[in-house]
Amino acid sequence: MATVVVLGSGIMASALATPLTDNGHQVRLVGTHLDRDIIDSIQTTGVHPNLGLALPAGVTAHHLEDAAAAFEGVDLVMSGVNSFGVRWAGEQLASLLRPGMHVIALAKGMEADADGNLEILPRVLAGQIPAELREQLTFSAIAGPSIAGEVAVRRHTSVVFTGEDASVLPMWRDLFATDFYHVWLNSDFVGVEVCAATKNCYAFGAGFMSGILDAMGDEAGDRYVNFNYGAALFGQASIEMIDFMHLLGGEPTTPLGLPGIGDCFVTSMGGRNVKCGRLVGAGLTFSEAAARMPGVTLEGAAAIKVIGAAMERLTERGVVNPEQFPLLRHLYEVVGLDRGVNVPWDSFFGDCVTVAA
Repeated sequence: MATVVVLGSGIMASALATPLTDNGHQVRLVGTHLDRDIIDSIQTTGVHPNLGLALPAGVTAHHLEDAAAAFEGVDLVMSGVNSFGVRWAGEQLASLLRPGMHVIALAKGMEADADGNLEILPRVLAGQIPAELREQLTFSAIAGPSIAGEVAVRRHTSVVFTGEDASVLPMWRDLFATDFYHVWLNSDFVGVEVCAATKNCYAFGAGFMSGILDAMGDEAGDRYVNFNYGAALFGQASIEMIDFMHLLGGEPTTPLGLPGIGDCFVTSMGGRNVKCGRLVGAGLTFSEAAARMPGVTLEGAAAIKVIGAAMERLTERGVVNPEQFPLLRHLYEVVGLDRGVNVPWDSFFGDCVTVAA
């Protein structure tokens, strides 16, 4: 039996307590400074208020001020914060981790520097930890199609574990894998994580297909849906995810399985990104749509802003061609520049060749 300590008590981090405890392990959830109500609820009722479910026996909940005690004697750590909190989480972990510990991260997204160079979030997380300590730790990540509520109630789920050190991935798989939570290993750390970030961008665009019907109102009727529209966006997203592999150093085949197409599918089926994209497809600007969703974390929109702005800089530098990534560029126009939806259909499905840096 092992003990896993989790920094962050969001729905995905908490849902993953189900396969861990099913395997007989203990889970210590440590809330962030934003999670006080969640931790209070778990401590008093056992129920995670955002999941709407009682967490399994074997889970204990701790406030952030008790983090040092929760981390005591534990070698396995999960960073469960979202993309907005990755640097904060790294700063917290810098004082909590010890040599020999293993870290696995959930946040999906990328950061960019002033030149447009993109970095996956697990490396951003690790970068907040002093180099001497960082070299004595391992960093892995969980990706692939996974809706938290389905994991929590034991729906069949297939995911990918990846990391810098492939030798520790079987250990993580053995901790998590059950007869409903199926784990595959992939050593393409960059490729898997880039897919995990970009699929959130493209899932935002998937909301357009329903939003357009909303705008049509009764004219749309119920005889036809808008799957043709969505399928074209999905097809172009697939091409662009492969192009991202060439650009950032991932394996070209990685988007073709669970990390890319599979994850893009499940994220496009619903959730916050798609809901916001639907409002935009119906005619609102992004800022208007976001205002209708106060307090909602829109990781897809955040990723679009980061990657879209980086794409402009990379184009200026000649690293990518202006013809590349037309869908991602349009999503940036919609989200980053607050323009209306005007999908550049004629620019899709062409031959894209990365320019040498």
